[in-house]
Amino acid sequence: MQLYFIEPIAEAVPCQVNLGTEESFHCVKVLRMRAGDLIHLTDGNGNLYEGRLMAADTKACVVILEKEQREVGKRPFRLHMAVAPTKNLARFEWFLEKATEIGVDEITPLICEHSERVQIRVDRLRKIILSAAKQSLKTYLPVLHEPVKFTDFVSRNNSGARYVAYVEEHQPTHLKEAYQKGDCIVFIGPEGDFSRKEMELAIKSGIIPVSLGPSRLRTETAAMVACHIINIVNE
Repeated sequence: MQLYFIEPIAEAVPCQVNLGTEESFHCVKVLRMRAGDLIHLTDGNGNLYEGRLMAADTKACVVILEKEQREVGKRPFRLHMAVAPTKNLARFEWFLEKATEIGVDEITPLICEHSERVQIRVDRLRKIILSAAKQSLKTYLPVLHEPVKFTDFVSRNNSGARYVAYVEEHQPTHLKEAYQKGDCIVFIGPEGDFSRKEMELAIKSGIIPVSLGPSRLRTETAAMVACHIINIVNE
């Protein structure tokens, strides 16, 4: 099944919608779809639609939605990954793609004291997430927030289960043992790790330090491991 993305609709099914320019081009030029073909779409809010392609136009395909399913693939928990972008942005992009495929609800790029990258193009990164969501047939589109300073993020998100992966000689409890099923936020620091001041703030704010194992992991690898652990525990 090929999945296409549409903006949320207000009308009840059956109804008519138009695909965006990029989706229309892919539909007609890449997959060679024609009028009358069956097509599947999602709005990224858990709704899955089945419809018929009525007009195959490379700039604005017209689709008649015939069936609708709600809350497709809804999970009993929400995972928010707060991750410092890597200096080599391609590695952070890799994390976004793979986390979307495995399962994540929100991602916030963190700006930390040891961050080597403080600017990112959020619009480009959202396209990567969208592509990964469609490829992995996700009907819930992960939300990518604007970058925020670590201290500001901690002060605004001061409740619920929160875990911070931190490397130190005395390894704290492993994430898979500390985590209890349910909503959570996992903090992953930059390549230079969180500063001592940031860790003191985190612990004072009630964030639980955790280990991801004995190996020293790159930022994007640590984020992927944490994302995978949370999903596995909830299976």
